[in-house]
Amino acid sequence: MKALRRAYAILRHAVLYALFVLYLSPFFLVLLNSFKSRREIVSNPFALPPAWSLNNFITAFQRMGFVPAFLNSLLITTCSVIGIAVFSSMTAYLFVRTDWRINKVMFFAMVASMLIPFQAIMIPLVRIYGSLSMLNTPWSLIYMYLGFGSSFAVFLYHGFIKSIPKELEEAAMIDGCSRLQVFFRVVFPLLRSTTLSLIILNVLWIWNDFLLPSLVLISADRRTLPLTTFYFHGTYSSDYGLLMASLMLTILPVIAFYIALQKHIIRGVMEGAIKA
Repeated sequence: MKALRRAYAILRHAVLYALFVLYLSPFFLVLLNSFKSRREIVSNPFALPPAWSLNNFITAFQRMGFVPAFLNSLLITTCSVIGIAVFSSMTAYLFVRTDWRINKVMFFAMVASMLIPFQAIMIPLVRIYGSLSMLNTPWSLIYMYLGFGSSFAVFLYHGFIKSIPKELEEAAMIDGCSRLQVFFRVVFPLLRSTTLSLIILNVLWIWNDFLLPSLVLISADRRTLPLTTFYFHGTYSSDYGLLMASLMLTILPVIAFYIALQKHIIRGVMEGAIKA
C-alpha cells in the first residue's frame, strides 16, 4: 500500500508539473521570441536567440508610447480600485447595520445586476454617454468601472461585515467615535483579507480590460496600455519581434504587481479560508 501511495503521489506531481509547463509555455515562447529578429522567429520560433539584445524592447517602448499609456492605465486602475473598495465597503456596512426596508431591496437589486452581461448594455451605455458628451475621458471610464464592480464587492463585504461583533462598534462609540470613525477605525481594518482579494481581482480585471476602454476612449493620447498595444500590433503586424516585445512590456506591470503583493495574496486567501 505504501508503494502504491508513493507511486500515486509521484504520478500526481508529474501531471501537475506537466500542466504547469503547458500553461506557461505560451508566456515563455513570447519571452523567448521578444529577443529575436523577424528572420530568426520565422526560421525557428522555438530556438534560443543567438544574442540576448534589448533592441526590440527599446524600439517598442519608444514607438508604442509606453509611458503615456502606462500612466493612463495606472490612473484609471488606481482610482477605480480605491473607489470600489471604499464605497462598496461603506455601502455594505450601511446595508448590514441599518434596519431599513429599502436596504434589502437595494441589496438584492445589486446582486441581481451581477447577472446582466455587459454586452447587453454596452451599446445603450455608449449612446447615452455620447449624447451627454461624456466619452473620451478617463473619469467617465472610472465611473463606469465603479458601477460595474460595486455589486460584487458589496456582496462580498456584506457577508464579512455580518461576522463582525456589534460590541466592538458600541465600545468605540462609547469612547467618543462617530459612526464614520467607527467604520474606518474599527470595521474597515477587519475587512483586510476581503479588501486585498477584491483589490487583486479588480486590478487584474481593470488593467487588462479592452472592451470598455475601446468604447469610451477615442483619442490616442488617452488610450490605456491594452488599447495602445492593440493599435501598435495593427501598425507593426509584420515585425514579430516588436510585437512580442510590446506584449511583454504590457504584462510586466501585472507580474510586478503580483510579485510585490504575493505575501499579502497568500495571507488574504488563508485568512478568508479560516473565517469561512
